[in-house]
Amino acid sequence: MNKADLVTAMAEKAELSKKDTEKVLKAFEEVVMEELRNGGKIQLVGFGTFEVTDRKPRVGRNPKTNEPIDIPGGKAPKFKAGKALKDIVNV
Repeated sequence: MNKADLVTAMAEKAELSKKDTEKVLKAFEEVVMEELRNGGKIQLVGFGTFEVTDRKPRVGRNPKTNEPIDIPGGKAPKFKAGKALKDIVNV
């Protein structure tokens, strides 16, 4: 499912226009990105949690030359599925 398919499905479920649904989806994306950029997390009970994790620097290997390379640390977005979502997927 791509973004257009998602907007269509959401519009049908919520009985909204596609244009309004697209605005809602865009607003959701922007709020999530802004909150994660500020180091916060968003918890949607039953669905899941969006948060930022810290990655430690590590040493990897170049697969062609087998030489070690330094991989810098940083931050990465993370989504952890909630119980209800896990239960639906594992039926």
